[in-house]
Amino acid sequence: MHINEIAFTCYAVTDMAKARAFYENVLGLKPTTFFGEATDESQWTEYEIGPGAFAIGRHAAFKPSPDGASVAFEVDDFDAAIKRLRETGVTFKIEPMQTPVCRMTMVLDPDGSAVCIHKRNA
Repeated sequence: MHINEIAFTCYAVTDMAKARAFYENVLGLKPTTFFGEATDESQWTEYEIGPGAFAIGRHAAFKPSPDGASVAFEVDDFDAAIKRLRETGVTFKIEPMQTPVCRMTMVLDPDGSAVCIHKRNA
């Protein structure tokens, strides 16, 4: 087997409307694919980012977890991103920090899943 790329990463959510508000209004992602009505057992929203996609999904067998894998979103302006996150009142799991390779922070989405905001060092 040869893996060519990551097709998508998905986070489980419990409330699609609340999750979409966070990912679209707070983080500024634009939905490219979605299906499932609010009353359906499963719902899916996908956001294309570069060659892959980030998705949020709701299904009875799919449970959110703050201890699972996390996605890191690369931003152009780290300071502006932090300012925006603070203005919207999101919860910081890890305060902004500098590492040898990047600047990063971890915030929580409405279900408590960790989302990394990331800027590689130049």
